[in-house]
Amino acid sequence: MLSLSLREVLHLIKTEQISARDLLKKCIERATSVRELNAYITETHELAWSQVGLAPGKSELAGIPIAVKDNFCTRNIPTTCGSKMLDNYVPPYNATVVDRLLTSGAVLMGKTNMDEYAMGCGSIDSRYGPVRNPWKYKFQSSARSSVIIQSKEGPTSGGDWYIAGGSSGGSAVAVATGTCFGALGSDTGGSTRNPASYCGIVGLKPTYGSLSRYGLIPLVNSLDVPGILTKTVDDAALLLRIIAGRDVNDSTTVSESLHLTDLDDQPSVKGLHIGIPKEYNAPGLCGETRRAWEDVANALETAGACVSLVSLPHTQYSINTYSILCACEVASNMARYDGIEFGHRAEGNNMSTESLYAQSRHEGFNEVVRGRIFAGNYFLLRKNYRRYFQQALKVRRLISDDFTKVYGDGVDVLLTPTTLSVALPYSKFSMADNRTRTAEQDYFTQPINMAGLPAVSIPVRLSESGLPISLQVVGQRFKDRVMLNTAKWIEMNTNFQKLNLDYLDS
Repeated sequence: MLSLSLREVLHLIKTEQISARDLLKKCIERATSVRELNAYITETHELAWSQVGLAPGKSELAGIPIAVKDNFCTRNIPTTCGSKMLDNYVPPYNATVVDRLLTSGAVLMGKTNMDEYAMGCGSIDSRYGPVRNPWKYKFQSSARSSVIIQSKEGPTSGGDWYIAGGSSGGSAVAVATGTCFGALGSDTGGSTRNPASYCGIVGLKPTYGSLSRYGLIPLVNSLDVPGILTKTVDDAALLLRIIAGRDVNDSTTVSESLHLTDLDDQPSVKGLHIGIPKEYNAPGLCGETRRAWEDVANALETAGACVSLVSLPHTQYSINTYSILCACEVASNMARYDGIEFGHRAEGNNMSTESLYAQSRHEGFNEVVRGRIFAGNYFLLRKNYRRYFQQALKVRRLISDDFTKVYGDGVDVLLTPTTLSVALPYSKFSMADNRTRTAEQDYFTQPINMAGLPAVSIPVRLSESGLPISLQVVGQRFKDRVMLNTAKWIEMNTNFQKLNLDYLDS
């Protein structure tokens, strides 16, 4: 049951072949059996039991278990952003996208683990410990460790494991392991698509402005977008339709329709113009990922699509531009955490106000967050403002214009890799610092945020080592449906072998 898609179990519930309570029981049992993966910071199983009894059987989500990344506010449930700074923060309200899911009948399994304040691409920098990828994971129970999970080489040994990707790694693992049927993540530079790629599921970043950011604790206001993680493209489209739309609490939301009726049952790519950005054949791109990219492009062409090389010439400047703009907005957004108005407060009665600020922030933030705050304040100094921040804004416009020109020349969607490689072992990933890893693994994803475009990551095959390889489809602004139909065609014609953990229920 837990290996089914959201739409499949929803059909079973609505046709009374299974009950929402039985489904929730199965999800809670699975969440308990995979707890060592550390996908959740806060489990809300008791709340879920109360919600499933109230969910109308004919509601859109009719008792479907979902999970929410721990940087979305949830009424009367701790929201920590994976940080000591918000250890005891309990919001009095729900984020708009959370409210819309619950109003549609979803039940909340819990708040998922993440890189602190969504700063990272591995989900290893949380105050609550790292998230572990379920692929090839060697569970500690002797009954489980004898089972090889989708692997030709067997599970990892010596206590090592593969990273889940970040910063929405907890949400990706929650979906991949069947503890829920959909999850919210956030996407600032790839934080939904990156972990979706590593965990072998679908990760959707909608057009900027189509989803409300109200109640999403901000990282970079001009780039942040709520993201959706599911097992299938159809599931992602369903959740997007439910949570999209204008919100009076968020002035960046627009009333423009995404035309999100259900996707085509048998989508066609005949006559579709698909661009292959030549700059995305980047140094460090894994050979297996490159071959998967070429094979899918060839399959699309055989099916009647026009596939051509295109150029996004300012791609080479994108990661540095992103880093500067990100640091500047982080410095501004993090200024509110002073230990006085709210957030962690350092102990001590004899400190000056300035010392209290400094000590509270030193104790409350990890090194990654403090480092970005320092960098942002440096870039925003009067003597540096024009040299760094204003210049980065100009380059961001050039990056956005690259996409506008390509789409203006008749291209409908772009096809790119999602990440440079498959998931890395934790021991290897942790050898480099956060900044270096982000620059590597967000290479293909962060330009999309800079241009405000929609993109979706979909798994297409397993590597020789038995780990998921994913590709990214990038759409035009507010033409998410065209992009999702293309992604669905790829999904249907690659027949990806999904992670199977059904043995845990035996």
